[in-house]
Amino acid sequence: MAHIRVIHDPIGETLTVYWKAPSQDQICEETGEGVILIRDRQTGEIIGFERLYYKPEVQAVPVETVEAGR
Repeated sequence: MAHIRVIHDPIGETLTVYWKAPSQDQICEETGEGVILIRDRQTGEIIGFERLYYKPEVQAVPVETVEAGR
């Protein structure tokens, strides 16, 4: 089973996802709109990506209050 590594940097506002092991010999290719592909230099295979300007959405959870005895 493949291991997926997800790295969120809230200060730098980046989200990095690897589905192959990161290596010292990798190259990055900007595709536009804040997405960077990460490739293995030797094979040219895409091993991950980085999303710039990433801010997770805060999702509200509906809460229902029920009083005892009613």
